[in-house]
Amino acid sequence: MSNTCVTRNIVINNLQGMHARPAEMFARRALQYESRIELLLEKERVDGKSILHLLTLGARKGTQLVIEAEGPDAQEAVDALAELVEHDFALEDAPE
Repeated sequence: MSNTCVTRNIVINNLQGMHARPAEMFARRALQYESRIELLLEKERVDGKSILHLLTLGARKGTQLVIEAEGPDAQEAVDALAELVEHDFALEDAPE
């Protein structure tokens, strides 16, 4: 697979926004992929694999972000991360 760039718009719907626990969940999921993963908020761009970088966005409920991934598994990464956000970071608590 080629190193394509994939983006998707997401909205933080979690009542507390992207605080420490959701940021940790997002980063942990992002680390499972080889692709470079970044989150964009207006002109700010942060590493999606870094909890601290994610927290610097200060993303509250209703914040619109863009997930951008580039690499061999970019589409898979964006799909999984968008699903995590769309389900208000509840996927990690679901039984396997």
